[in-house]
Amino acid sequence: MILILLILIPFLSGILSFAVKGDGAKALALISTILTLAITAFVSGSNFSAPIAYSQDWIPAFGTKFSLYADGMSGMLCLLTGIVMMVVMITNVNKEVEKPGAFYGFMLLSQAGLMGVFLASDALVFYVFWELALIPVYFLCSIWGGEKRIAVTFKFFIYTFVGSLMMLAGLIYLAMQNPGTSSYSWNDIRHAGAALPADKQQWLFWLMFIAFAIKMPIFPFHTWQPDTYEQSPTPVTIILSALMVKMGMYAVLRWLLPVLPEGVAYWSDTVVVLCVIGIVYASCIAIVQTDMKRLVAYSSIAHMGLMCAAAFTHSAIGVHGIMVQMFNHGITITGMWVIISMVENRWGTRDMNKLGGMATAAPKMAIAFVIISLASIALPLTNGFVGEFMLFNGLFSGENANHITLMVVAGLGIILGAVYTLNMIQKTAYGEVVKMVVAKDVSINEYLGLAIIISLILFLGVYPKPLLDLTSGIAGMLVH
Repeated sequence: MILILLILIPFLSGILSFAVKGDGAKALALISTILTLAITAFVSGSNFSAPIAYSQDWIPAFGTKFSLYADGMSGMLCLLTGIVMMVVMITNVNKEVEKPGAFYGFMLLSQAGLMGVFLASDALVFYVFWELALIPVYFLCSIWGGEKRIAVTFKFFIYTFVGSLMMLAGLIYLAMQNPGTSSYSWNDIRHAGAALPADKQQWLFWLMFIAFAIKMPIFPFHTWQPDTYEQSPTPVTIILSALMVKMGMYAVLRWLLPVLPEGVAYWSDTVVVLCVIGIVYASCIAIVQTDMKRLVAYSSIAHMGLMCAAAFTHSAIGVHGIMVQMFNHGITITGMWVIISMVENRWGTRDMNKLGGMATAAPKMAIAFVIISLASIALPLTNGFVGEFMLFNGLFSGENANHITLMVVAGLGIILGAVYTLNMIQKTAYGEVVKMVVAKDVSINEYLGLAIIISLILFLGVYPKPLLDLTSGIAGMLVH
């Protein structure tokens, strides 16, 4: 029953928000996210001993049940969702938006969809929540986005919707191989997929993988992402980059690797090569960006490319590293977007050529900015280091004949990442002081949000054992 609360609380709060006016919607959203986080913390703590499951008849004629399952990976991603959404609400307390009831309603509905995706153990339930997470974000981008929001949001919607339909077709095909009272359950889907001949798994692989690749996104399915991140309001950008891209990565681990093993084995080399190309390509484009939002958007493509490459190395340590890095990347990039929002609010621009002197004008903001930026390039003793080390270890020990070459080329992403990140720090935090439009450092609510992010960055960088223990054992099961 507790798993249903993770979905019901944000869902009902989101529906109620549409009827609440003014600051009431903001307060409701904050209370809802705090309550949801408390439950996710309990669920994650429980996963150290045993997974939690819930199942109820839903549509027997279709062979589907409303089944939820929280193991270490699902619990970890629900915890990430709870933390990120609470930080978003806290840092948004002092900001005004038009139509707050609708804005916070859509935000909470998206959270409900994300929780459902990470908990669903029935393929049809998984698809329903996949779409529930997507649709509110479409409205958030198209109503509260920037000047080019309509064209950009349309492109985003077409990309993701086409991918979703391909995934649905694949799931229905798999369910049809095993008709019965629970033909859409994860176990039945997994057995049906693994029993298919190799040639069928090979074409079915792309039906599933393209949907997930668009969501992450990886090269060459990434073209919707930089424009969407740039045009979306910051809270929505955080949901997209910290949480929704994890839907794609999670789906690869849960609904692809164990379901179509021969298809994965056949196409894994191709996918790893695409991911490595994407790492170098996105990093090179990030170097020449002047808009902070676009720079971080391209850096996210590089980070997700490394995670996706590790998923197809057939390495347990690589897959374990993905789970650790999904959490850490979500935390770090949330902090990065909060800082960028603060910069845009204070200086009225995100153009690095028009910025400078943050360390003098807003020293507390500059300290937070430097810590979060260094975490994003996986500096030792920050949270990004352990996961990234495991990912490269997975690439090095992978089954690809050219695994060492691929690891070396992917390693260029570390060097290029340091180049564009340190360049961003130098241009923004140091140099000649540029006068602020709004002359203030860090407000109380922003201080609290950043304190949560930086505490996690430093704690998990020094002592990652809780995160490693939470997700241990799952990697071997998914790979083998």
